[in-house]
Amino acid sequence: MAELTFNEPYHTHGFAIEIEGTRCPLTKVTGLSEGKVEAIDVPEGGSNVVRKIAGGVVKFDTLVLERNVDGSPFDKFFREWFKEMFQLHGPSGGSSKRRNGAILKLENGREVLRFAFYEGFVKMSKFSDLEAGSNNLFKQTIEIEHNGL
Repeated sequence: MAELTFNEPYHTHGFAIEIEGTRCPLTKVTGLSEGKVEAIDVPEGGSNVVRKIAGGVVKFDTLVLERNVDGSPFDKFFREWFKEMFQLHGPSGGSSKRRNGAILKLENGREVLRFAFYEGFVKMSKFSDLEAGSNNLFKQTIEIEHNGL
């Protein structure tokens, strides 16, 4: 058998989310950013030179998750988290209902990367449009804000 002379890159399929020990399948994840800082222009007095320096504030992109709504316990898992935060009638927890978790990159069912996020909360939850005559799958899109990846 021939030996590989290079490292084969990972594929973008094969991933899941794990939130406080519960692993849920997903169909899409965006927002895997390690953070960004603003660039500040600093003019140099007496010249036409402008230097760039990094601002001190690190910001993180919103994690956007897409999943199939399929009647599984995961439907209830996300619905309960959302209800803890946003109750229309009664006390609402808002962004104080935070959870830690991770996006797991899987290759052949084996975890090869883990993108941990801290103090995440549900910013938005929405469902795909309902359309007679369509064969589209019913999906849920969830946006999670967090304090670091």
